[in-house]
Amino acid sequence: MPEAAKAIDIRDLVKRYRGLPNVGRSLKGAVIGRLTRRYAAHEAPGALRGVSLTVAPGEAVAVVGPNGSGKTTLLGVMSGVLVPTSGEVQTRGRICVLLEAAVAFHPDLTGRENVILQGMILGMRRQEVLSQLDDIVAFAQAEAYLEQAVRTLSLGQRARLGFSVAAHLSPDIFLIDEVLAVVDEEFHQACYQRLRELREQGCAVMFVSHVMDQVRAVCERAILLDEGRIIADGATDEVIRQYELMAAEHRLHH
Repeated sequence: MPEAAKAIDIRDLVKRYRGLPNVGRSLKGAVIGRLTRRYAAHEAPGALRGVSLTVAPGEAVAVVGPNGSGKTTLLGVMSGVLVPTSGEVQTRGRICVLLEAAVAFHPDLTGRENVILQGMILGMRRQEVLSQLDDIVAFAQAEAYLEQAVRTLSLGQRARLGFSVAAHLSPDIFLIDEVLAVVDEEFHQACYQRLRELREQGCAVMFVSHVMDQVRAVCERAILLDEGRIIADGATDEVIRQYELMAAEHRLHH
């Protein structure tokens, strides 16, 4: 694939954990600390071991695999939240990331304030974010709770708002990790349609989910991670078949 045709280019990526960082009390520090504690608790000490892949603009790639295989770590490194131990990660354009339901939302700010904050973190002007506010709120069906503190919202409400913010702020790369697990089927369909529209505009999507019907609905390509390595990369149905065979074999031996 020519360099200009790559939205994401990862070469020989290694990520190991050597203890939790002292990240301070800023919003960014809170996000990094929360994510790193999650990874350290759920991933193997050598979370990624020589991962290489490329993703083209407009392509949607699922990342599947058992718990602890490195899926969330991979998206964390792509987003810049985690620093790789070695290897290269190159991304092109604006990255929007949902590593879990509204993980970057400030709990004491309202939904409206968080929408503006997220846009400005992505480098947008306040007025640019406000011009998208009505569409963001309508997509999330958030009119009734937009002025409430985010900490008072349900997981589903936060996931709706988080997805809508990311999907309406002109991403070039959209990283999604398990967020759709806490919303209803009607919202799933709206999300799938929005992702198709983004892909038509050239947005690359990386999608982590344990729900294979969601994986099939979003992605034509999938990669299978196991113990921090890519063991399959190809058409979604074929990779899912390999994953299900691997999971069945694991259950048989345990």
